[in-house]
Amino acid sequence: MAESIAEGVREGGAEPVVKEVSGVSAIDLLSYKAMILGTYTWGDGELPDEFVDFYEELDDISLEGRQAAVFGSGDSSYPEFCGAVDQLEQKLKERGSAIAAESLKLELDPSSGEKETCRALGRTMAGLLAAAGS
Repeated sequence: MAESIAEGVREGGAEPVVKEVSGVSAIDLLSYKAMILGTYTWGDGELPDEFVDFYEELDDISLEGRQAAVFGSGDSSYPEFCGAVDQLEQKLKERGSAIAAESLKLELDPSSGEKETCRALGRTMAGLLAAAGS
């Protein structure tokens, strides 16, 4: 999903910075005016273990004036489909970020059509950056 979204960002005329959550801290987000964060959902709608520290660090920063979108995968056989995506989006709102696009929630691995939906999200975010003069 992240690779397809990054392709869309490039198609929209911006250069994405793609990182895994294990290699960043929440304070790193302050370097960007827009962000697209992704997570898969584990168990009964939970964030995966590798995302928990980053998620908790978000409480220490303000994301006022920043645009964000969230994407992720889940398994619809569980009652809380893509619950981690919802948790992450809510946290970004609490920290002051504007949610620039509807969350993208996909069943497990994306199909070729869903990859186009991912690219469209990337193009949308690139367009917002261009409109803001970034």
